[in-house]
Amino acid sequence: MEEQPLLITLWVNKLLGPSVARGLALLGIHHEGTSPIIPDHVVMTAVIVLLTILILAAIRRSLKMIPSGGQHLLELLYEYLKELVEDNIGHKGLKFLPLIATLAIFIFLSNMAGLVPGLKSPTSNLNVTVACALIVFLYYNYQGIREHGLLRYLKHFCGPVWWLAPLMFPVEIVSHLARPLSLSVRLFGNIFGEDMIVLVFFGLVPLLVPLPIMALQIFTAIIQTLVFVLLTIMYLAGAVASEEH
Repeated sequence: MEEQPLLITLWVNKLLGPSVARGLALLGIHHEGTSPIIPDHVVMTAVIVLLTILILAAIRRSLKMIPSGGQHLLELLYEYLKELVEDNIGHKGLKFLPLIATLAIFIFLSNMAGLVPGLKSPTSNLNVTVACALIVFLYYNYQGIREHGLLRYLKHFCGPVWWLAPLMFPVEIVSHLARPLSLSVRLFGNIFGEDMIVLVFFGLVPLLVPLPIMALQIFTAIIQTLVFVLLTIMYLAGAVASEEH
């Protein structure tokens, strides 16, 4: 049975759907079927992005020397991520902090969205998690090439001694290409599973029983955000690491 779209998705499609359809038609893409042309995960991703911008803008306007409320939470997050980056990459890794913090905030809020009645977690859709993983993959490889140059960066894939290069190079290439798959499927699988469990329990027992499951989902949201961020930091650390002599 086809899953029913969210109410907010229906509203967005009513407002923007015709314009999107015309734009896609100009590209030779024609929408068929009864499903909304703008799917749930696109709408929810936009909602999370807009919500994040509004929250951060509000906190920025109310910055104080003595932090409180949202400012205090953001400063704690910043200090924690800064410590993670410095411990794994060093002081030069602070230039990567904007991307890492952005991913952390977006993924956490996306993971938590499934707890709000009438909404879904964007990260419970594989398209969203693949997009995040590809951003990380392209970014750390770009930074590695920028740090070492293309030839020296590719040399990292050849192993410690030259005669192992024919074996190590294809193994390393496959290993790196598998990273986006690992990042995306791990995040998608955990959040999708938690959302389904909460949905089933709400359908069966809509009152107190789902509460422990929801608490577990909050824990999972935090853990999966931390795992994604830690792996991103480790990939960046490996890409920009200086060669040992």
